[in-house]
Amino acid sequence: MQLLDQTTRAAPIGARFTPEQNLACDEALLEACDSGEAGEVLRFWESPDFFVVVGYGQSISLEVDSAACRERGLPILRRSSGGGAVVQGPGCLNYSLILRIREHEACRTIASTNDFIMQRHRAVMARLAASLNPAPVIPETWPPASLARGKAGEPFPAPIAVQGVTDLTWRGWKFSGNAQRRRRHTLLFHGTFLLHFDLTLVAALLPHPSRQPGYRQNRRHRDFLTNLPVSAGAVKSTLIQAWSATAGPAEVPVAAMERLVAEKYGNSTWTDRTVGPSS
Repeated sequence: MQLLDQTTRAAPIGARFTPEQNLACDEALLEACDSGEAGEVLRFWESPDFFVVVGYGQSISLEVDSAACRERGLPILRRSSGGGAVVQGPGCLNYSLILRIREHEACRTIASTNDFIMQRHRAVMARLAASLNPAPVIPETWPPASLARGKAGEPFPAPIAVQGVTDLTWRGWKFSGNAQRRRRHTLLFHGTFLLHFDLTLVAALLPHPSRQPGYRQNRRHRDFLTNLPVSAGAVKSTLIQAWSATAGPAEVPVAAMERLVAEKYGNSTWTDRTVGPSS
């Protein structure tokens, strides 16, 4: 697997992509791998600019406070994968995995892919979190005594757990969200790690989501999200080792990326499209 790290000054290209280019880059890498022009890739990026991005099938009017975004001059974009609305910017480390389905038996279906990748990430992040000194401190207000045990008497989740469908949590507080997009031969699995992000922006820009995982328990953003106090370098090293991403660096398919910006990610027709029941 090749590595494409766009968070460092030594990055070969795109260390300061626009928000639209960052979204388009993932799909361009997916296209290149699916066509056989390129191989599997682990990509890292962190936006120097704040922006909001909604999932493929989401309604902007339901999931985003558009007026608050306009007041701050922040763009609202749409990605090609599922999942919920997120705020991007400094302190939010993004990773993207481009995988060939035929080379990973566990990636044959959406559900098995989620389980395969999330359990691998849970295991390696649990080892990373165990090394923290001091350990992250979770406010005493969560979980309340009534929720100290899960449904049907199950114990409260382990320090690092997979909850919902593709969330990583620290004792019930979410620090990583993930989603996937599939093509015939390849898939894109990407997500975020909240490390030193301004979490007050989430509450300012996103209303309470229209859909939520059961473990959220109707918590407000400020009672649901947390930064994991580790460095971006530590997370990157952990994932590089987990995926043996020692080849590279991967090349950015610039022409395809710019085409996708023009056709989709920088195009209001795509971003503002009306979401139907089948989306």
